[in-house]
Amino acid sequence: MESSAALTSSIRLTSSICVSRHSSPFLSPPKRSPSFSLKNVLQASSSSLRPSATVSAIELADIDWDNLGFGLQPTDYMYFMKCDQGGTFTKGQLKRFGNIELNPSAGVLNYGQGLFEGLKAYRKEDGNILLFRPEENALRMKMGAERMCMPSPSVEQFVEAVKDTVLANKRWIPPQGKGSLYIRPLLMGSGAVLGLAPAPEYTFLIYVSPVGNYFKEGLAPINLIVESELHRATPGGTGGVKTIGNYAAVLKAQSAAKAKGYSDVLYLDCVHKRYLEEVSSCNIFVVKGNVISTPSIKGTILPGITRKSIIDVARSQGFEVEERLVSVDELVEADEVFCTGTAVVVSPVGSVTYHGKKVSYGDGIGAVSQQLYTVLTRLQMGLAEDNMNWTVELR
Repeated sequence: MESSAALTSSIRLTSSICVSRHSSPFLSPPKRSPSFSLKNVLQASSSSLRPSATVSAIELADIDWDNLGFGLQPTDYMYFMKCDQGGTFTKGQLKRFGNIELNPSAGVLNYGQGLFEGLKAYRKEDGNILLFRPEENALRMKMGAERMCMPSPSVEQFVEAVKDTVLANKRWIPPQGKGSLYIRPLLMGSGAVLGLAPAPEYTFLIYVSPVGNYFKEGLAPINLIVESELHRATPGGTGGVKTIGNYAAVLKAQSAAKAKGYSDVLYLDCVHKRYLEEVSSCNIFVVKGNVISTPSIKGTILPGITRKSIIDVARSQGFEVEERLVSVDELVEADEVFCTGTAVVVSPVGSVTYHGKKVSYGDGIGAVSQQLYTVLTRLQMGLAEDNMNWTVELR
């Protein structure tokens, strides 16, 4: 990559703040940040700090934990790892969170050769930290990387990188019940390439941010509008992988919907314009009696990890779950509709508008949505026994 100022550009991520991490060989002990506050002290297990101690005070970042939205909050560290095309990733390192530098001809900037993932870390009552199914994100990134002609970290490298990044930023993990630490792994073609071809170099990066609810409504019904002309994905395309271009494609319809007062957009298939696919960044479920139906994964729908988890949870709770083609007409007869995703977990749908006709689903949160949300979030936060072996605990 050329280093000349004329040939490089900086992508602004935001400025960094300093914090110490006891177990990292990459980090020098920084000075105490003014953003620490003695009033934000959490009693937690200290096995990762002092083996002889049983309890230690972990100081939290001094922010308003009661009013977290879903937006970027600059944290302390991010993770970097690089490799060449045709090569393999080697051990990465933690760096202070801040800007990165890319050549203007980088593959990700010119040809959209990039993927991302999303997962969360939760703080338990005892102060320990829980990750939710990080190996599933690693496997999905590997699948997406193959489709996008990119090398990818191994599952082990991915999971260890997530652990390192979370522990380095542990003071930004909200107290239990206040939110979670959103984890954003990125894989991008960072090498310079002018002609259409895979980039010669790739960067794997992870940054994190404490977050609250994705929708401003919180765990409250959202209102969707069905989009039948603009489409999120096409057969044979990249709708089934988490590539960056999939999300830019929904911005036009989403912006128009929000301007009209809707929360988000529900997309139909582009062939028949009849079958449900997904919401802009969520999978969709339709409830009728004891049967929960969701569109089957067929190449145009992202295989959501929360989707997969909710299907298993629903079956464990005695529901019948069908993965199949779901017609837009079924929305009229449904008892409940809800969305799932890492950011929202479970989001009940209060109404769906299609061709000017609005279908509402009662007042408040549906019983099925509430039940599944409660079961899954209690597991994610360590409030219920993890019989699924889905969580990874960090001490």
